Amino acid sequence: MHLDDKKALVVGAARSGIAAAKFLAEKGADVTLTDAKDEQQLGKDVQQLAEKNVKLALGGHYPDPVVEKYHMVVVSPGVPLTAPPVARAMEGNIPVIGELELAFRFAESPIVAITGTNGKTTTTSLVGEIFKNAGVKTLVAGNIGVPLISQVEKYTEDDVIVAEVSSFQLETIQTFRPKVSVILNVTPDHLDRHGTMENYISAKGKIFSNQSPFDYTVLNYDQPDVAALAKHSMGRVIFFSCRHNLDRGVYIQNGNIVAALDGSPVHILPVEKLSIPGEHNLENALAAVACAAAMGIEFSVIKQTLSTFPGVAHRLETVAAINGVSYVNDSKATNPDAAVKALDAFKQPIILIAGGLNKGSDFTAFAKKIKEKVRVLILLGKDGYQIEQAVKEQNYDRYVKVENFLEAVKVAHKVAKPGEVVLLSPACASWDMFNSYEERGDLFRDLVLKLRG
Repeated sequence: MHLDDKKALVVGAARSGIAAAKFLAEKGADVTLTDAKDEQQLGKDVQQLAEKNVKLALGGHYPDPVVEKYHMVVVSPGVPLTAPPVARAMEGNIPVIGELELAFRFAESPIVAITGTNGKTTTTSLVGEIFKNAGVKTLVAGNIGVPLISQVEKYTEDDVIVAEVSSFQLETIQTFRPKVSVILNVTPDHLDRHGTMENYISAKGKIFSNQSPFDYTVLNYDQPDVAALAKHSMGRVIFFSCRHNLDRGVYIQNGNIVAALDGSPVHILPVEKLSIPGEHNLENALAAVACAAAMGIEFSVIKQTLSTFPGVAHRLETVAAINGVSYVNDSKATNPDAAVKALDAFKQPIILIAGGLNKGSDFTAFAKKIKEKVRVLILLGKDGYQIEQAVKEQNYDRYVKVENFLEAVKVAHKVAKPGEVVLLSPACASWDMFNSYEERGDLFRDLVLKLRG
């Protein structure tokens, strides 16, 4: 893909957009970066782009892609396709792609791409760790925090790229074709953007839309909506299941993780030896086994990694134990289904901190699980009142409303008893109070560590 004679508009100046603009400029393209925020709000990263001859159109002053005769528009994942410059480009038949698609066009390495409503980051990190332990030079990037475009040219056909991809990124793919594609699960999320579950599932399904019979599609057999996608894939389908024995796939048998792909079933590891807790992480582990086995990694390496992988930050991350109380950071639980799975991971009574910005989710199932598992609920954030309404409908009244995270942690510390868990699992996005779930989790961690002294 030659860029030195191209005029490109990058829409959205977050991590992905900044990385794309920098890459395009370094390739000789005439690049303009546009965003609703102004230069002061965006900070030094955008200012440094201006030094690389990237033109800036900020503060909502969007160029017209048709009038300006751009050859392409590269849209950041957080920018909806209805945004003015994007919609205008599509009307004018100007190619609209995302940073994921741009990176793929410069990738030499085979790609393992992982999507799903929940578990993407854990599974992506786990798969990456398996490849690294097998001695393969591995890039772990994408929605996990490192823009793929910033690193893709450092890896060759002998290496592997493990990419976490979101439904927002998949909306704008054209030729993106992973060697292994994975859909972990699909539960209600981002309905404020996609509108319906059908649209959301369709966006997730694009991950395998360009695959051939020489590629692999890994799907969750236990979720009917996900399993049904198998008939649309041209790749070789590998199912994984926590509940069923499979003729071909990765499953649980007599308390063991078993892989049956192209021969006799192989016992990988007893479930009790898995290093990361919770049934949802068992699903993530099964998917990771399928990915690694499809790519020819030895089962001994897979076993060793499953038994030692420590998990990822902000996902059931134990921060500290204070006076017999465990404090756990699950800030990455940005929807109710993820928070339900977090609650199910503990047998102890729970003091739960929840709330934030709702992404169009229903909190009924979450409220039922709160009634079952949570001794005290601490609510905050823009849409915390929606969780309050949901628990009231379940006749649950053991909740406290607070104004900020400092107050939330102080209240949790005051009411928690030895043997209990203080769990941050918000069931909401962080954007009402923070720039990211990482920032939210970091603050929780800092406040807890200050309690410990």
